[in-house]
Amino acid sequence: MPMLEDPSQKYQQFAAPELPDRTWPSKKLTKRPRWLATDLRDGNQALAKPLDFDQKWTFFQMLLRIGFKEIEVGFPGASDTDFNFTKRCVAEAPEDVWIEVMTPCRKDFIRRTIDSVTGAKKVIISLYIATSDNFISTVFETTREAQFRTAMEHVAYLRSITKDDPTQQATTWNLMWSPEAFSDTDTTFAIEICRAVKDIWGPSEEVPIILNLPATVEMSSPNTYADQVEMFIRGIADPVKACVSLHPHNDRGCAVAAAELGQLAGATRVEGCLFGNGERTGNVDLVTLALNLYSQGIDPGLDFSDLPAIRKTAEELTHIPVHTRAPYAGDSVFLAYSGGHQDAIRKGFKKWNQLEGGPRLWKIPYIPIDPNDIGSSYEAVIRVNSQSGKGGIAWVLQHALDLDLPKDLLQSFSLAVKSESEKKGRTLESNEITKLFLENYHVLDKDPRVLAYQKTNDIAKTLTTVRAIVLIRNLPREVVGHGATPLDAVSFSLSAFANSRFDFESVWGNVTLEDGQVRKIAVVKCTSSSRSTWSVKTAGTMEEAQLLAALSAALDWQKDIPAQHQRLRLLPIVEVAAYAG
Repeated sequence: MPMLEDPSQKYQQFAAPELPDRTWPSKKLTKRPRWLATDLRDGNQALAKPLDFDQKWTFFQMLLRIGFKEIEVGFPGASDTDFNFTKRCVAEAPEDVWIEVMTPCRKDFIRRTIDSVTGAKKVIISLYIATSDNFISTVFETTREAQFRTAMEHVAYLRSITKDDPTQQATTWNLMWSPEAFSDTDTTFAIEICRAVKDIWGPSEEVPIILNLPATVEMSSPNTYADQVEMFIRGIADPVKACVSLHPHNDRGCAVAAAELGQLAGATRVEGCLFGNGERTGNVDLVTLALNLYSQGIDPGLDFSDLPAIRKTAEELTHIPVHTRAPYAGDSVFLAYSGGHQDAIRKGFKKWNQLEGGPRLWKIPYIPIDPNDIGSSYEAVIRVNSQSGKGGIAWVLQHALDLDLPKDLLQSFSLAVKSESEKKGRTLESNEITKLFLENYHVLDKDPRVLAYQKTNDIAKTLTTVRAIVLIRNLPREVVGHGATPLDAVSFSLSAFANSRFDFESVWGNVTLEDGQVRKIAVVKCTSSSRSTWSVKTAGTMEEAQLLAALSAALDWQKDIPAQHQRLRLLPIVEVAAYAG
C-alpha cells in the first residue's frame, strides 16, 4: 500500500497546549539530573531474549560501577525471576543505592512487589495508571473519574503496607507516580491526579515524591514536550516535596532533545537506558545525555571512562549491537574520511598539543570530546581511503612514527596511498599506511650505493667530521666534510668537491621494529640547482639516520640527469680496501 497523497485524511496534527509565556527557552543546563537506569526493567522487557538471573546481575553490577544511584531492577509481581532477582539486589546493593521496582494499580501485584523488597534500605515503588483519553477509552474502556478513583485507592493501599506499617520502618520508602502516556494526556488532568496522589502519599522535604512524566509514545516535537513539562510543574507548585522526572521514548527520534528541553522546563530527574535500549525505538540514551553534559564542562556523575568495555558488555547481554554512528559509543563517531575534515582535525590536535599552562580547553574541529576520556584511542579518529586527503595520511604518520612529514613529500606519498586504497577497494588501516611508507621509501633497507661511512666529533663536540664512500657510476668515491651537524658536513663536502651548492633539510621521528626495537627515522630533503629529492632512513641515532638519508638523497638527486651533468662524479675516487672506516 503506497503512502497517502493526503496524510491528513488518516493522521491528525498533535494538539499542543498553549503556553505563550514559556520560560524554558532562555534557560541553560548547568547541572546534572538524578539518573535512573531502567535497563533491567524497561530495557529488559524489550529484548527478544530477556536476561536471565545471572545476566541481570552482571548488568546490575555494571550499572553500579558506572555510578548509578537509582536502578529499576524489575517487575517482581510479574515473574519469579524478577522477584528473586529483586531479593538479591535488596540483600547486596550498596546502602546509598535506591532500588526501584514497578507495579500496576493492582493490590495483588503491589503486595508481592512489597514482599520482594522487604528489608531493603532504600526503595522506590514505581506505581502507574494510564491517564491518556485514548488509553482510558480504547484500552481500559473506562472514564477519567474511574481511573482517578483507582489511583487514589491503590496509592492509599501502598502507603498502608509501607511507610505506615510499623514493621517496615527500617526501610526508607518513596513513591514514583507515573501518569502513563503523559505525552498524550490532557495536562490539566495529569496535574489533578498527581496532586491528589501526592497528598495521599504525604512526601517530605527529605524524601520528595517522584512525579514521572512518561512520553510513553513520543507524540510531538521536543519543544511541545517541554511546554507540557513546564505547565505541569507550574500546576504542582511544590519543588521541595515533589521531584519531576522524565521518561522519554524515542518514537520520533527526539528522545535526547526532549529530555534536555524537559530539564530546561524544570525536571530534575531522567529515566532511560544505556545506548537507548527499550520498547520499539527505545528509551532515551543515558550515555548520550550524560556525555552531552560532559562535553559542556558539566560533571554527569556517571563514569564512562571505559565506554568500549561497557558497550561490549551491553551488546553481549542484550544481543543488540550499538549502531556504528551512535553518539560517543559507535565505531565511527570519531572517524573522518574526508580530506578537509582530516586536515582540520590534524591541525586542531597540533594546536591543542602546543598549549601550555592553564586549562587546555578542547577545541578540536569535528570531535566534540577527547576520545581518550571515554576509553577510545586517537588511532580511531582518522581512516584513509581513496577519497582522503593529505591531512589523514599526515595524521597517521604523526602518530605511528612521530613524523611531521613535509608538504611536498606528503603530496607525493598521498598518491601512493590513494593508489593502494583503490587497488584494495577499501580503507587502509594505520599499520598498512605506515608499512607502505616504509616500503615506498626503502626506509629499513640499506642503500647499496653507500659502501661505508663514519662520523666523528672533536673534543668540544662542536665540529662533526663525516667520511663516507659512495658508489657513483660503479666507482667508489669519497665524501669528506666538516660541519656543526652531519647534514652540514655532507653539504660542505658535496658543495666543495662537486662544484655545486647542496642544501639539506630534515625532520625525524621514531619507528618501532617488529622485534620491538625503537630506532630513529630521518626524512632528508636534498636541494641543488632548483631540484630536490627526498630520502628516508633509519638508524640507532638521529645523527646517523640523518647522515644515511642525506647521502641517499644526494645520490638520488643526480641519478635521473644526463651523465655529463652528474656533478657528484667529480668526487675523488678511492680504493675501498684502503678505506680506514
